[in-house]
Amino acid sequence: MKKDGYYSSGQFARLAGVSVRTIRYYDKQNILKPSYVNENGARFYTDHDLARLQQILLLKYLGFSLDDIREMTVDTADYHMMKNSLEQQHKLIQDRIEQMQLVETAIRDTADAIEKDHELDWSQMLRLIHLTGMETSLKRQYQDSTNITARINLHQKYSVNKQGWFPWIYEQADIRPGMHILEVGCGNGALWTENLAQLPEQISILLSDISEGMLRDVRRTIGAEDSRFSYRTIDCANIPCEDHSFDLIFANHVLFYCDDIPQVCSEIRRVLKKDGCFICSTYGSRHMKEISKLVQDFDPHIQLAADNLYDRFGLENGASILQPHFRQVTLSRYVDSIYLKEPEPLIDYILSCHGNQNQYLLNRYKDFRHFVQKATKDGFTITKDAGIFLCRPS
Repeated sequence: MKKDGYYSSGQFARLAGVSVRTIRYYDKQNILKPSYVNENGARFYTDHDLARLQQILLLKYLGFSLDDIREMTVDTADYHMMKNSLEQQHKLIQDRIEQMQLVETAIRDTADAIEKDHELDWSQMLRLIHLTGMETSLKRQYQDSTNITARINLHQKYSVNKQGWFPWIYEQADIRPGMHILEVGCGNGALWTENLAQLPEQISILLSDISEGMLRDVRRTIGAEDSRFSYRTIDCANIPCEDHSFDLIFANHVLFYCDDIPQVCSEIRRVLKKDGCFICSTYGSRHMKEISKLVQDFDPHIQLAADNLYDRFGLENGASILQPHFRQVTLSRYVDSIYLKEPEPLIDYILSCHGNQNQYLLNRYKDFRHFVQKATKDGFTITKDAGIFLCRPS
């Protein structure tokens, strides 16, 4: 018997423009389960299931595997989650368009070379193979970029200190015309997008990151026409620049992610001018402690990070790690906290973390949202314990 508000498998398939066989396959693969199964085993779907199916079909069109899609799709019944999902998918489409434009150019160049020289240009073919394999890295890059944006948004919109983290760092840097600047691990480029109006016209800034996806996002935001900026994919443990190239180098919340921190410090020291300055930020053991307690109260199995990053490089031990490489190391703390009364920004932040939270939260999203909503109803304060080290070679 059919229930009101539910579609049979056939009706659902027709609405989505796919076959019943496809619907059954997604069910079998645990990607899209029916909302109701009657006593005879007949499967029924809702409008919510249709929205989820449309998300799945779009991701499949973009070239993602079913395993990827299983990880990437979440409960979109909540309007906030749906909005974030659409924004993320829009970014994916932009990346895909850029990728296909590169592939088109490579195919045309290869065909022209064959017509002109009557032989195959193997270097062009290798470039084409590389480009057509780019989609395997899109998922990771899009997730990284989205996650870092979610974390920054919480700080930008709900911090008590109205100056803001990135304007405060910029103020400490004493940026002047004619400087050559490098940022390693630039992420979404917020240090620069928030301070563009203050930047001198005569300046050279190299933004680098290990993620090509993040660099694409920054380039779009700043605009390719701004000649002050250049972009390069760089592993900060092996910086492909000449000795003493930069007046100023930034590493904003980067060092604790590096496998070999002393090697990274050595490389930064090598490419930094003798009278230059290296500014690196990190946080201390009290940073965001209320968020960890919140998720643990909901489910004690949740760990927002595999390890405490401040143990690797934090406010407490950072000076001792930096001092073998720099003669002057000065710590400057940023005084701030976060205060909010709404759950969504906090949930976005939690889902963006590097721990196991998604394993426990995505299937219980509604319950978790209700839990966070209750916790934030009368206001929720979060401790911030962050700062920068200003390091000089001499």
